[in-house]
Amino acid sequence: MRRILTAAAGAVLLVTTVTGFGTPAAAAPPPDSEFQKVTLNDFPGEPIALAVLPDGRVLHTARKGQVRIHEPRTGRNVLAATIPVYLHDEEGVQGIAVDPNFASNRWVYVYYSPVLDTPADNPATPLVNEGDAPFTGTAADFARFKGHLQLSRFKLRGNTLELGTEQKILQVPTDRGICCHVGGKIDFDAQGNLYLSTGDDTNPFFSAGYSPVDERPGRNPAFDAQRSSANTNDLRGKLLRIKVKPNGTYSIPRGNLFQPGTAKTRPEIYAMGLRNPFRFDVDETTGVVYLADYSPDADEPDPQRGPAGHGRWMAIDSPANYGWPYCVDPGLPYMDYDFATETASRPFNCAQPVNDSPNNTGLRNLPSVKKAEVIYSYDPSAEFPELGAGGIGPMGGPAYQYDARSDSRVKWPAHYDGKPLFYEWTRDYVKAFSLDADDQVTAIESVVPSIPIDNPMDVEFGPDGALYVLEYGDGYFSENPEAQLARIDYAPSNKTPVVKVNAENVVGDAPLTVSFTSAGTVDPDGDALKYAWDFDADGDVDSRHPYPSFTYTENGDYRATLKVTDSTGRSASAEYLVHVGPVVPTVSFVTPADDQPFEFGDTVNFEVAVADDEPVNCSAVTVRFILGHNEHGHEISTASGCTGSFTTFLDPGHSGEGNIAAVFVAEYTDADGQTGTTMVVLQPQD
Repeated sequence: MRRILTAAAGAVLLVTTVTGFGTPAAAAPPPDSEFQKVTLNDFPGEPIALAVLPDGRVLHTARKGQVRIHEPRTGRNVLAATIPVYLHDEEGVQGIAVDPNFASNRWVYVYYSPVLDTPADNPATPLVNEGDAPFTGTAADFARFKGHLQLSRFKLRGNTLELGTEQKILQVPTDRGICCHVGGKIDFDAQGNLYLSTGDDTNPFFSAGYSPVDERPGRNPAFDAQRSSANTNDLRGKLLRIKVKPNGTYSIPRGNLFQPGTAKTRPEIYAMGLRNPFRFDVDETTGVVYLADYSPDADEPDPQRGPAGHGRWMAIDSPANYGWPYCVDPGLPYMDYDFATETASRPFNCAQPVNDSPNNTGLRNLPSVKKAEVIYSYDPSAEFPELGAGGIGPMGGPAYQYDARSDSRVKWPAHYDGKPLFYEWTRDYVKAFSLDADDQVTAIESVVPSIPIDNPMDVEFGPDGALYVLEYGDGYFSENPEAQLARIDYAPSNKTPVVKVNAENVVGDAPLTVSFTSAGTVDPDGDALKYAWDFDADGDVDSRHPYPSFTYTENGDYRATLKVTDSTGRSASAEYLVHVGPVVPTVSFVTPADDQPFEFGDTVNFEVAVADDEPVNCSAVTVRFILGHNEHGHEISTASGCTGSFTTFLDPGHSGEGNIAAVFVAEYTDADGQTGTTMVVLQPQD
């Protein structure tokens, strides 16, 4: 049976006429005008992952530990839990998923960074950052930063994720205090097997954008991806497959890459040789895993190092080794580079890869490298020109399952049935791939490209057949202005209302009377509208007037919600964040300044000023150093205190390029729980 792969983008719905595959173009999809994007949460924190519950509620996470629930019945976005997490570099909450039998067992799975006893920066020593792992040292120096990511599950009762019900299922080791690639996605197949993708947990910034295989004695092992992705005895840089038991332990399904009991292997491994497989999805009907793997950063190939950066998309239907950090594909190897002598010896053998790193604890001889179905770089691909050009941030999305029996008014049409989505974080689009019986891509088309999608972080089809999208927006490690949770409906005959909310008199202590307005709220079809305001987010309707006022009698933070319903029963909501009480602190950088001279390799001193209505506690100031690269960023270090410094690094593969910057973000939370933040971006001089 032939399958077809598709995806959605954020510009005008165009039908892509496929000429590069030697097959006729598929039937044209419905026009963009028959779809609609509906915002569900405009204030999602720093968005990371989503999961749609069987009853239509939407779980969505923020990296700092918040798990929120969008509740369609009221339009509210409820804080279900805040999971304590370790936050240095890119750590925090990663994936979230719902148990296939959620209706009966209420389990929700979360992949996150537990706090542990990892060293943290001491604000009393501004010239030293104790939270940064050393680049060189002894095994004892590095051992202090050994940690793990935790796969757990929790009971969800009502709108509360009960942290006390945690069952700890699996731990994936990490080398903390140093960047990067610790992402993780969770999904299930039709047999109830749990899949977890894991990043290589390797610093990419001192390998010139090529393969990080730094084996020098005394070097932090975090610079060698052979210890993780190419290590058959390590869970990092992998796609794992397990079967969770009722008590939270797990068994190994038949057919993983290594038979249980095989020496120097982990039986949980289904696929290996991955760099940062940030997003994937398991096809519900075929069991094929559609997975995308993030690219290294080199703009150009180098005969002494290897190929330029390439993103990859795989249709994984059997266990395999995908080659990182040795090969992009069987015919595209990296060079075996000696970081001590700065010389290359030979290309790695993709047919018979050998892991002879001193940091390897697994097998020496590895499975041969399997080719990904889609490989592309920064410039337009000759094989896949429809992917365009730009940054490389591939995401493996879900295959739509059309249900003719469903009476959902927002379900996507049969045109997309069986088509997995591919979305691109740096290029702001979603594409749809058509596949043949061997899972080879035969066509690529844009999906609702006139609907803007800004840095899509996670997408999932809900039980209603609509596409749910979590957008990160433009910016670094914060809640960006464009960040949101949204739903894209197929709505050819009638659209959902578009809701706008604003307010006046929103500053002051309780009792505070706030005037609200729904000005700008419209129904695209001109249907009559009904209004339901919930000013204190308790789930009860407080007013049905389009321009009401409400008196807050206690200081606090409130998410005032307006739900609007048209005469056909379609509804949407919007929120207005109200702070009653002491003012939010104002945070600013005394230094650095946006326009100051800067070169990578400089030590950048920082001084943060905080204006607040109560004494400022400098130990509550957090400053982050982020390497901004293309449209994304890597958090490199975190410091505490009003003063301190970061030593920026000089990596030949990145420094001096026009697409990188040093980003500094300062944040302060006062005793009342109010948070202020600011950012400075330093561009290297030409």
